[in-house]
Amino acid sequence: MVKPSTFLDRKLSRRFSTYDTDGDGFIERADFETSVARLGEAFGHGADSGPVARLRELSLGLWDHLARVADADKDGRISEAEYKAAFAAGLLETPKSFDEGYIPFLDAIMDIADADGDGKLTREEQVRWTGALMNLPEADAREVFGRLDRNADGAIDRDELLAAIREFYFSDDPHSAGSWLLGPLDPS
Repeated sequence: MVKPSTFLDRKLSRRFSTYDTDGDGFIERADFETSVARLGEAFGHGADSGPVARLRELSLGLWDHLARVADADKDGRISEAEYKAAFAAGLLETPKSFDEGYIPFLDAIMDIADADGDGKLTREEQVRWTGALMNLPEADAREVFGRLDRNADGAIDRDELLAAIREFYFSDDPHSAGSWLLGPLDPS
């Protein structure tokens, strides 16, 4: 078991809070279902649309995996301590294995949030999807967009987003775009 760095611990606390859609201090299957439904609604997709169904399938698969590896007391919900313990036990092994698991998620999100299908997210699309899926406040989402748009072309593509997500989990650089992926971190 590897103890996450203090910085990763702070980032994991932030990520846990984005999963906990009802704010009850636990993540549960319903949190994943709710966030997918909100994302679909934010972009005018019905609950049964292909892109929403795909994201729901992936999200519930993630929930099932997290429940298997993190729900230590088998009560059907995951506490923040259980979530962090799963990371310490090796939930994320390498950036390559992370990419293999995360790219389908990112593609499913892009299929919903990339309204014009150009393979890029505008600032408004970024604000809408992160607000709907992760309850990211609008001001934070706007700041995040500016940090993720590394080539300053006014849009973020899947590769820019994937690089930031990878940095979120694998980099201890507090100045990286990934450290801002979910908005500012609580001070340590």
